[in-house]
Amino acid sequence: MLHYQAYRHASSDTWVTFVHGAGGSLSVWYKQVKDFAANFNVLLIDLRGHGRSAGTEVRNGSAYSFEQIGTDVLELLDELKIEKTHFVGISLGTIVIRELAERYPERVQSMTLGGAVMKLNVRSRVLVVFGNMVKSMVPYMFLYKLYAYILLPKRNHRESRMLFIREAKRLARKEFMKWFGMTSELGPLLRLFRAKETGIPTLYLMGEEDHMFLPSVKKLVEKHSTSFLAVIPQCGHVVNVEKPLAFNQIAIDFIAKR
Repeated sequence: MLHYQAYRHASSDTWVTFVHGAGGSLSVWYKQVKDFAANFNVLLIDLRGHGRSAGTEVRNGSAYSFEQIGTDVLELLDELKIEKTHFVGISLGTIVIRELAERYPERVQSMTLGGAVMKLNVRSRVLVVFGNMVKSMVPYMFLYKLYAYILLPKRNHRESRMLFIREAKRLARKEFMKWFGMTSELGPLLRLFRAKETGIPTLYLMGEEDHMFLPSVKKLVEKHSTSFLAVIPQCGHVVNVEKPLAFNQIAIDFIAKR
């Protein structure tokens, strides 16, 4: 079972489950715990291969898939007897949440998707192709650092950039390769997400400077009636780290109304 941390509220029955991105761990939510735990029950998860789930027995396979990763999360919810939860995710964690909502909408009360990945632009597609070409020839941290600097290029992105590089150093090369292998799923999966509306209330919480993913999210929200967009000024991709006060207030207000 996945490693997790749970914070139980004295009176609330509402659960909020946090899902980090590739190369991260539950520690990326350290600026959220206090505010969210004051209002809800909080569940933080280390996804397979990450954090303290690196040595945890989870379903094996020569290749990983977003379906597998989502099923890991679902099995943990079952173990903890959490029938329904709000989800909060960041970066590739938003894909895990959205895929899980596709299969088990009855388990998802709402989705708050920070730095949401809903379409790969030309630059990101080039990076994926380049990564697949050289991943067996260069150290995996070279690729991760390259992506981090391209995704988070500005001076005010430095804290979140360094956090994710530091967390990624704990990820074994074998695990990185398995996660990177899931990039082959992204095209069809993201097309499905953009074409199909779940009907689940969804908040896209994006940074104004998220040049890779904000434009596509703006177009998606125009088409999906149950989706909402909040853009945080002077903020990059990792909104929960760069602007935690704004992130927490907007997300908590959204969840409290659902």
